[in-house]
Amino acid sequence: MSKTLTLYTRAGCPLCDEMARAAVALLTGSGHRIAPCDVDADPALKARYGWDVPLLFDGGHELCRHELNLAAVREWLRLNP
Repeated sequence: MSKTLTLYTRAGCPLCDEMARAAVALLTGSGHRIAPCDVDADPALKARYGWDVPLLFDGGHELCRHELNLAAVREWLRLNP
């Protein structure tokens, strides 16, 4: 069953762009996908995360913050084939 990870970002954030590229590359061929979410488009998300992006989540579980945690994403992929 494919799943969608949420990538909290903001426009013009180089770290966000870098994490998006790396996460998409890791998920390629897995059937899973990344759903980007601009924190600036939602006042509640902006208040919650502020400048603390990028963040990669599976539902309410945080996988990565600021940079891709390769081990965490590989473990997530192992548990979600």
